[in-house]
Amino acid sequence: MPIQTLSTNTLFSHTFKVIMNSYHTGAFMTSIFQTDLTHKNYNGWTNYETWNVSLWIGNDEGLYDIARRAMDWSHLLEIFANYGIETTGDGVRWDDPNVNAVEMDEMLEEL
Repeated sequence: MPIQTLSTNTLFSHTFKVIMNSYHTGAFMTSIFQTDLTHKNYNGWTNYETWNVSLWIGNDEGLYDIARRAMDWSHLLEIFANYGIETTGDGVRWDDPNVNAVEMDEMLEEL
């Protein structure tokens, strides 16, 4: 069976169709989701810092339990400061100015 070579245009067209099919069916791949500028920029979050702090809160049982008791994001920051918890396990400061407080408040409401 001969090997079929694809031109750049054919390859692009095929890739575009796969992406659009994934988009319409809701079967997103992370790389497709991140490049769609109509969505948030980092795995569904505003930025890396917001994603990282929410990831740690959602995946660390101790942090999760503390977060469930907080009234809002600023209250949680106060609690973390009182416990001496300054950064996530990845080194992102809880009070980093890039963390989107509105998104964090929304996440805390869902806990």
